Amino acid sequence: MSQILNLLKKKRLYFDGGMGSMLQKYGLRVGELPENWNIEHPDVIEKIHREYLSSGANIITTNTFGVNSLKHDDYEKLITCAVDCAKRASVGINDTFVAFDIGPIGKFLRPIGDLDFEDAVEVFAKNVRVATACGVDLIIIETMTDSYETKAAVLAAKENSTLPIFVTNVYDEYGKTLTGSDPESMIAMLEGLGVDALGINCSLGPDKMLPLIKRYAKASSMPIICNPNAGLPTVIDGEASYSICPEEFAEYCVLLAKSGANILGGCCGTTPDYIKMLVERTKDIPLAVPQASSDTIVSSFSHTVNIGNYPILIGERINPTGKSKLKQALRENNINYILDEGLKQADAGAHILDVNVGSPEIDEAKMLPSVVCALQSICDIPLQLDSNDPKALEKAMRIYNGKPLINSVNGDAESMDAIFPLVKKYGGVVIALTLNEYGIPETPQERIAIAKTILAKAREYGIENKNIIFDPLALPIATNQDNARITLECIKELNALGYKTSLGVSNVSFGMPDREAINVSFFSDALLQGLSCAIINPSSQAMLTARQLFADLLDGKIDISEYKESIGDLCDDRSKVDMGKKESSKAIVSLKEAIVNGLTERAIEITDLLISEKDPIEIINTEIIPALNEVGGSFEKRIIYLPQLLNSAECSSKAFSIIKEHIPASEANGNSVILATVKGDIHDIGKNIVKLLLESYGFTVYDLGKDVSPEAILEAVKKYGSRLVALSALMTTTLPSMESTISLLKKHDRNLMIMVGGAVLTEEYSKMIGADFYGKDALSAVKIAASVYK
Repeated sequence: MSQILNLLKKKRLYFDGGMGSMLQKYGLRVGELPENWNIEHPDVIEKIHREYLSSGANIITTNTFGVNSLKHDDYEKLITCAVDCAKRASVGINDTFVAFDIGPIGKFLRPIGDLDFEDAVEVFAKNVRVATACGVDLIIIETMTDSYETKAAVLAAKENSTLPIFVTNVYDEYGKTLTGSDPESMIAMLEGLGVDALGINCSLGPDKMLPLIKRYAKASSMPIICNPNAGLPTVIDGEASYSICPEEFAEYCVLLAKSGANILGGCCGTTPDYIKMLVERTKDIPLAVPQASSDTIVSSFSHTVNIGNYPILIGERINPTGKSKLKQALRENNINYILDEGLKQADAGAHILDVNVGSPEIDEAKMLPSVVCALQSICDIPLQLDSNDPKALEKAMRIYNGKPLINSVNGDAESMDAIFPLVKKYGGVVIALTLNEYGIPETPQERIAIAKTILAKAREYGIENKNIIFDPLALPIATNQDNARITLECIKELNALGYKTSLGVSNVSFGMPDREAINVSFFSDALLQGLSCAIINPSSQAMLTARQLFADLLDGKIDISEYKESIGDLCDDRSKVDMGKKESSKAIVSLKEAIVNGLTERAIEITDLLISEKDPIEIINTEIIPALNEVGGSFEKRIIYLPQLLNSAECSSKAFSIIKEHIPASEANGNSVILATVKGDIHDIGKNIVKLLLESYGFTVYDLGKDVSPEAILEAVKKYGSRLVALSALMTTTLPSMESTISLLKKHDRNLMIMVGGAVLTEEYSKMIGADFYGKDALSAVKIAASVYK
């Protein structure tokens, strides 16, 4: 184990503070890239590192936050010089560590962006290889706003070094990242991937981070990092000023330390004075080392499912066994049919979706990851990756955005040696079948023995018991009427030993009449024996009722005799049983439904049909706008998050592009917006989101790009005649550029409307610099644009 990980067990460690804040103090100009100072002013970079070390920091981060091969051809030189500066500064100081700093690439990954997952991994990998060769002590992946990009960075670090990996993410005041992850889902994924410490940085001040650190302390088994900023920035006389002073910052950090933060430091606006005060106030607070959790957790990008408290329902409908329509859809690569099945099951109440594409004519290694990508772009519940092909499983696990459920492994040594390394590398909870190379044992005791063999082998690979769920195998009672009893006894015994269990419930009724009644009865008995998960048809009302009755039993709402009587009545009620045999729900057939659910291909198909039947303007007013309003309302209520919002916007944009071809020029509204990131700022994620949403509502957008001068924006106003200009800035150093742009535009036309937005802006500051509107997010930008053109 590395020195820093050993120290973490004994004492609280401290990161340094903000690099940008210090560089501004030493003369960094507006629009100048901080990382270029590694080459141009290495003496200043080294001096800043020494100041932080003198203030009590143990971990200094290289000045490489903004460095990657997509932005810099000389990224290797920038990294090498940055590491050299940090290493020189730390010479002769005990217990000091150089952390290689990795920040976001600056692009969204597919499907909500244009960067492929593997391309992102390689961008990060290039940095890691250079930094590792330079001799850094650890890797800090920080300020991540997207779980998918976070995973790409972690995989790059794991595959190209053996260094400790620390990760911090950015959350908003609602406890969500930009793409909708909460602390619990992020922790599940990162612990599954095997990082060494995790936590929060930037965005929120230390006061707002306290509730989130408490959530981290409750859910994490890893050391917890907290690197707050110094509050929200404002610009006074062209320089950034922060709302929280060093004394106040340190007092908040005392509360953070007492709430579970094991590693503390600072982010934007913090200086050596902040770190010195922080260390003095917190160094004697006892260290609370996180305790390992025994919870069995799977996750999507935004949700966790805790397996064991209540019976978990796994939707079985995306599995070609016995399903001719799904087999045909797989053969024809009809992803829409599969997405429909996924949405139906999620709407019906499934907690997890089983995804199995195994069929003789299907290339699983190609199809499984393709289906997983499509499903996780429109559905936010976790997936069970179900395949007998280790290659297919690895490809799907690699691109899965969260911590998946894996189906399956068994007691055959060949199976365990193929699957357990994947679980160890990518994280996940694995279903373990109680069979081996000799087949399925006839007795519960023999199946339990296989379970213990599997556990022992899993431990050899470093996989904890909590990440194994046993399937004691439901075999058809048509072949042996004792099969149900054997399985139930096995569940009872495994439950008594403290292990989680799962069953494919409907297997028990193969070859029998009245299958639904048998399934309900068997499912209910299995729940009484301690069954944790059930693979069922979630559209079966009878099965859902059985599960709800059992949940009521656990909550003390009914007693055991009432439960058994209820199940008996349920099995006798033919109308309820028959409900389970009906189609789960109708397919998505309206353009509005397609947009709301983010089904782009379906939206295109439906629009092509509608355009021959309806007036184009009518389609916009009755289908597209109502759909976007519904999605927007769900986004504002935090029912959905940015990925779903962008998927719906993409759908409507595609539909609009078809419809516009059929609208006479005289009927087009001509409403346009000029959009730009101001001079000196090279960040455009926020701008691109605003562009997509504006276009989805039918606005014409003239996107001037990033790092745009005031003069170029003025020329665009003269050329296009737009009444609204939208300006974006992410860096505090470029706020003066935004102010000068507004001044120039207003001098040209006092009636021109100007909207501004970006992470460093506030409504108050927007008014100070002469803007007419402050767009806090993309949806509010659309509303502002609509008000301008009302």
